Amino acid sequence: MANTTFTGPVISTNGFVGAVTGNVTGNIANPTFTHTPEAINATATATAAQVATGYIKSTSAAATTITLPTGTLLGAALGAVQGTVFDLYIDNTAGASTVTIAVAVNGILSALAAAEAGGSGLLTIPAGVTGQAQFTLMFSSATAYTFSRVA
Repeated sequence: MANTTFTGPVISTNGFVGAVTGNVTGNIANPTFTHTPEAINATATATAAQVATGYIKSTSAAATTITLPTGTLLGAALGAVQGTVFDLYIDNTAGASTVTIAVAVNGILSALAAAEAGGSGLLTIPAGVTGQAQFTLMFSSATAYTFSRVA
């Protein structure tokens, strides 16, 4: 199979699948993404712009809760429509305490996340070497998303 290199703007007559943020390298079947981390080091509501980067890090010594923005704000920042799927990474490897994720209005926890939330399982990211998590947001409309932990 031949390699193809594109320079300048690339235009598709049939559209592209999904939104690509950050730098993408590798082949289409297995791309490698590099994100610029957004720091949130105290309990706060993340802005839509922070979440739209796709990568949030925390280095807090204290327990931190990060509340995601409303479905309306996040949907607008991502240009979401029904069927938009977005991955969010949380990195707490340099933190000294747990990070807990919460959803706001029009952010709905997946059934598994809701079931595990009582035991603080899927919404809590530990500090240290195991302190990384991947979440997927699936939009059911331009203003509402379901939030699931996938790693």
